[in-house]
Amino acid sequence: MKSSSTAGWLWGSLSLVYGLLFGALIAPTDPIAVLGIMKKAGAPKALETIFTGESLFNDGIGVVVFLTILGIALGREKPGIGSVALFLLVEAAGGAILGLALGWIVYRLLRSVDAYQVEIMLTLALAAGGYALAEAIGVSAPITIVVAGMLIGNHGRAFAMSETTRQNLDKFWELIDEILNAVLFVIIGLEIIAVRLSAVVLVVALAAILIVLVSRLASVLCSTALLRGKRKLNKESIVFLTWGGMRGGISIALALSLPPVPERPLILAATYVVVIFSVIVQGLTISRISARRGFGTP
Repeated sequence: MKSSSTAGWLWGSLSLVYGLLFGALIAPTDPIAVLGIMKKAGAPKALETIFTGESLFNDGIGVVVFLTILGIALGREKPGIGSVALFLLVEAAGGAILGLALGWIVYRLLRSVDAYQVEIMLTLALAAGGYALAEAIGVSAPITIVVAGMLIGNHGRAFAMSETTRQNLDKFWELIDEILNAVLFVIIGLEIIAVRLSAVVLVVALAAILIVLVSRLASVLCSTALLRGKRKLNKESIVFLTWGGMRGGISIALALSLPPVPERPLILAATYVVVIFSVIVQGLTISRISARRGFGTP
């Protein structure tokens, strides 16, 4: 599908719908490194809760919005408000309901056994099997696993697991997380060969960095404004939340999943540059930001 030029000279042939698609794929954040730095720096517990909550829901919603806009861009979905709202409702609400159901079933199974090997296998089956089932019936797989994981990670940990199981379960999933991140970044390194950088593309990608940071600041300010007098965040926390909104593997994975449309090279290049800036510049300076804002020492 050939796109019309609505983004001006800066964005070349990137149409509005593909601009929205880029916004959806670049929205999910990667808080793993930031959370580690926050713990070492002694950042307030409230900030850790905000980053954790954001990572739980932002990724799943970002994937759903990305798939919705991609369907519109490719002509698979009608761009009407009603059809888009229905698609989002089915994906998000259906995923949440399925996640609750699967999480409750596994929770009951966890309560019936007291062997950490079996319990670890149950959580692994929940993650893999739940994801496959969600995709098979047409609901959001990420939201399904997020909701199921929240149920098991909170209620399940408190009432269905022994201390030995909790320790071994944490170590197992930490190892899985490290392995998958390593594999993902190896794929990223191999795929970078396919990224075609030119002067125009580089300018667009650098502009995307600024747009992402400004958008992040705007979202943080809007969110804190909604809190009113309930739980105001100070300026130091706002700066940390803005700079700590690092992009990572999910954005790259979504960009790589794009079909071979004419807009793919530009979106892929912009995504790579934003993620590289995020990982290298933001990642290497976030500890200094936390120290200067009074959270700890670099």
